[in-house]
Amino acid sequence: MRAIVFSLVLAGCARTVDAYKITTAPAPATTSAAPEAAAARATARAAADALWEQRGDKTKLQEALAAYGALQAQDPADREVAVRLVRGWYFLGDGHETDKAARQAAWSTAIDHGRRCLALNTDFTGLLTKGDETEESAARAFTKDDVACLYWTSSALGKWAKAEGLVTTLQHIGTVKAWMRRVGELDPTYYYGGPDRYFAAVYAASPSFAGQDLGKSKELFDKVIAAYPSFLGHYVLKSEMWATKSQQREAFRTGLEWVLAQPVDALADVKPEMEAEQRKARALLAAEGDYFAN
Repeated sequence: MRAIVFSLVLAGCARTVDAYKITTAPAPATTSAAPEAAAARATARAAADALWEQRGDKTKLQEALAAYGALQAQDPADREVAVRLVRGWYFLGDGHETDKAARQAAWSTAIDHGRRCLALNTDFTGLLTKGDETEESAARAFTKDDVACLYWTSSALGKWAKAEGLVTTLQHIGTVKAWMRRVGELDPTYYYGGPDRYFAAVYAASPSFAGQDLGKSKELFDKVIAAYPSFLGHYVLKSEMWATKSQQREAFRTGLEWVLAQPVDALADVKPEMEAEQRKARALLAAEGDYFAN
């Protein structure tokens, strides 16, 4: 089957899509080589997946991303590989990099991969190419097949925009909210209640003139904690966002200390991410005085 290559024309850091150009890659020269090519791809995929399992090690994660990148070059329509690239680059920025420029570069790369992944939905790209739709309004075209790409692309865009500052955040918040809201409609349980966790943070982090609601924030944090109590990211984000904004210093400290006392392998599929959450908890505790008046 012929691979579909999607290339995006992006307008700089603003990430506004001007067009999606879809071309078709050349078909293989002979069909006799197809079984050998499939076997070679399966071997390369297994090697990439083995590196992915070690993503708690920054070097192994970078090697995994290079391996997945090579696989994507062979078949840009492989959605599973595309998801790993978006999620992996997001995690590099969120879980490993500490320098702002390096984090922004990782999240920017995640966004680029996310756009390619979302372009696999031709209904979505069709709406955009009409000229009277935006990424926000066209979110209705996404289906369950897009959930993973949509969640990780939204997460990367939100983190990147927030680090750029308030003006950039306000420029992109509508798209991020629309995309994350669509994830919630299609699969509210994705990544341990990811959509509710996102909106819990947004309600806390938003300026008062832009919809801050600390009561709603706490309600959503408590909801995901009740549903997935072993996911450490809930507690870290609640401390970082809700506790600081509401100036609940004891809740801030108690939540983070609880995280540090927990095993990181209670949820085996996200052990590397839980290790990263503990690193975040330590950093937040070390900077506690910066968040509270007294």
